[in-house]
Amino acid sequence: MKTYFILIREPDGRTTVPSVEETRQHQLDWKFWIDNLVEKGHWQSGNSLTLGGKVMRPTPSGLAIYEDLYRINEQEIVGGYLLIKAMDFDQAVTLMQTCPVFDADGFVEIRETM
Repeated sequence: MKTYFILIREPDGRTTVPSVEETRQHQLDWKFWIDNLVEKGHWQSGNSLTLGGKVMRPTPSGLAIYEDLYRINEQEIVGGYLLIKAMDFDQAVTLMQTCPVFDADGFVEIRETM
């Protein structure tokens, strides 16, 4: 099996705050989905990310460090990552098709690790 890195991208949760019940249900959906991957031997690792962050970029005058520039267009954030195991890229795509991030207007980037 190969390992695939999944980057979870989603709307910035501070712009549209879901209700307590919506949040609870979304968390349960994630738990059920991950438990299914674990049961079938596809889960390797994963984690959510905090909302705070720093971006470091080289510039002609040296290394620049920016705070809170991890959002794209001030709307989209990288919310977390997953490492999954799959036979090939097609299977990784199939496994991700039921990911709960799509229920929250998010999307994923799938990359094979080297």
